[in-house]
Amino acid sequence: MPKTQPTIRDVAAAAGVAVSTVSKYINGTQRFSGSVEAKLKAAIDALGYRSNPLARSMITGKTRTIGLAILDIRNPHFTNIVKGANRVALQHDYTLLLVDTEESQERERPLIEALAQRVDGMIISSRMPDDAVQWLLELSKPVVLFGRSQQFPIASVGTDGHLAASMLARHLLNLGHRRIAYLGFAKSRWNDERRRGIADCLQKAGLQLDVHDAEAPSAIAGERACSAILLGSSQPDAVICYNDLIALGFMKEARELGFRLPQDLSVVGFDNVSYAEYASPALTTVDLQSEKMGELAMTKLIAALNGSHDDEYAMLEPRLVVRESTMRRPDTSQPAGVTEMTPKTAGGRRRTGGQGA
Repeated sequence: MPKTQPTIRDVAAAAGVAVSTVSKYINGTQRFSGSVEAKLKAAIDALGYRSNPLARSMITGKTRTIGLAILDIRNPHFTNIVKGANRVALQHDYTLLLVDTEESQERERPLIEALAQRVDGMIISSRMPDDAVQWLLELSKPVVLFGRSQQFPIASVGTDGHLAASMLARHLLNLGHRRIAYLGFAKSRWNDERRRGIADCLQKAGLQLDVHDAEAPSAIAGERACSAILLGSSQPDAVICYNDLIALGFMKEARELGFRLPQDLSVVGFDNVSYAEYASPALTTVDLQSEKMGELAMTKLIAALNGSHDDEYAMLEPRLVVRESTMRRPDTSQPAGVTEMTPKTAGGRRRTGGQGA
């Protein structure tokens, strides 16, 4: 016959205490003297007792589970967010429950609503416009949002997108580029902030930004957008892409069209995904500190679960990472309003700058 699992009553008998004492100790609802807790721990270890999470949640009303909704698990930016969030969750004895909304705005809300029923709190990355997120407050669960909510008191974490974009634009201007295009993704909550950062920087130099839109934040979308931009009437000498995936797809198609990179064209992106360094040429980008973003979001959520109410926006600093996909244009002069910026060397072929100001 299979060995029966020890029960809470077995633990109570072995430790010589009441069943209610064992329950309170296991569920963390009450502390006891050192000697009592020592007896309880010894009995649990000796019997090999394991608490039932479902039974514990019925008693405490807590699942010790945190939900994380991301937009696309295939995107390394979100994979890194998960790694950072999970690291902090494990340190605090929480389990992570992951939902991939697959960049579908239609599926996003029902998936998040279903997730809310199974967790103590949620961390959410969403394409929803800011004026459409009020329903998150009605879920009666602590929520941390990636990207600032201007209208609602929701705790949020992100990176200064305007600064990140201006850093890339300033870097290209310092290299002598004058015809700069932005291949954005208009459905993103962060697209306008990045576009404004680039446009503001170019305006100070007396230049205008040529704006295009990708159909998705993916490498395939970057490939598909490439020919219309490079073979159009206003051919750029540098392209800033909404993210690294779009940039990598764009570079692949640009080479297929016969463009030399970076001799004919400089290309940059956002995120600093892990394999951007191994592209050919290696991609210049902005590190948005994805893992740190996940860590910070989880830290804020656990604080909220412990009774700390913090609706502030925690903003991380972007870091410029210069690689071989950008180079200086020949025979160009420094445009007005642009100050030369030399990124700090961070070892190897990678150079990293701070705010770049």
